[in-house]
Amino acid sequence: MWYFAWLLGLPLAAAFAVLNAMWYELMDDLARERAGAGSVKMETVTR
Repeated sequence: MWYFAWLLGLPLAAAFAVLNAMWYELMDDLARERAGAGSVKMETVTR
């Protein structure tokens, strides 16, 4: 029965980690915009 805890716990922990990273990136972008740094534009590579 212990494997049910692992089966449910590991995906939930991974999902929490991904959402936490996304939240951190969002807050970092908002802080940069408020500071006047603007958004960082990615350059497109053409061949």
